[in-house]
Amino acid sequence: MLSFENDYSEGAHEAVLQRLMETNRVQQVGYGEDEYCRQAKEKIRAACGDPDADIFFIVGGTQTNMTVIDALLSGVEGVVSATTGHVNVHEAGAIEYTGHKVLTVPEHEGKMDAGELNAFLQGFFADPTHSHMVYPGAVYISHPTEYGTLYSKAELTALSRVCRERGIPLFLDGARLGYGLMSRETDVTLGDIAALCDVFYIGGTKVGALCGEAVVFPRHGAPDRFITHVKQHGAMVAKGRLLGVQFDALFTDNLYFDISRHAIDMAEKLKQGFAARGYRFFLDSPTNQQFIILPNAEMRRLESRVRFSYWGPCGEDSSVVRFATSWATTEENIDRLMAILDEATQR
Repeated sequence: MLSFENDYSEGAHEAVLQRLMETNRVQQVGYGEDEYCRQAKEKIRAACGDPDADIFFIVGGTQTNMTVIDALLSGVEGVVSATTGHVNVHEAGAIEYTGHKVLTVPEHEGKMDAGELNAFLQGFFADPTHSHMVYPGAVYISHPTEYGTLYSKAELTALSRVCRERGIPLFLDGARLGYGLMSRETDVTLGDIAALCDVFYIGGTKVGALCGEAVVFPRHGAPDRFITHVKQHGAMVAKGRLLGVQFDALFTDNLYFDISRHAIDMAEKLKQGFAARGYRFFLDSPTNQQFIILPNAEMRRLESRVRFSYWGPCGEDSSVVRFATSWATTEENIDRLMAILDEATQR
């Protein structure tokens, strides 16, 4: 079965596995205090252009989102997200499970608008009964978004400005950050993100690691006792070196960025192949997630030979589906997919 279902179906990049093997028998202290985690943190600080960044390794994206958000908020606060934000839609109420509400603003192809965020915050504090409401205590965005779209530097700057004027931290979910940074259409760098956000994470699970995310608090900005929050949320690994080794490998010799660029190249090839065959796109995504409109009959035929993600209905007879490339996608697999599409058309 050919799979474009997601960007984490494979295990890990061979360089990561090799480094895990090379260090396997070396005894290290636990809980992220080992030399490999220290090395990885220094390399990430250099890549971000922030020697003062506080960095923590957490096992997965949902654990990262709930841990960071819970640590940022007081008991009477919630987090503001676009309606399509991952924390609002696809995390099984993990944020609410910690006792915090997800407060939503409209989405625009997955993105949050700074003007609408500002209006939401102004409206909240202008309401004379706001002391009876959940306070907006942090803002959550993802880059790329759930729809593979990207914030421009101007959009990110505007959001950052609103948050800083209100004294509210801006948290950027970077589960697919490598694919956003290597997009051919972005003007946002890792340094820009470190400068404009109060906390973000560099996704490893979807970008070449077996598992793991690197949480970055720029400018020594980590909340007090953050490591205790990590432990409390079950997001800490006793063998923390497993995460450190992987990020050390990913941030050696530009590997993280090179394999992310490969995924973008494969997505462009896939995109061109669909376009050449007359398929319609739900939106224009510049990253590794491509959203195609398929007639339902064709979707059902393809499902027997190709894995992809169902995204939702599009009219009465069609659906939006997602095809995702990754660091491991090969040109041969793209060619096989196109051949399958051609066979279906010939029938």
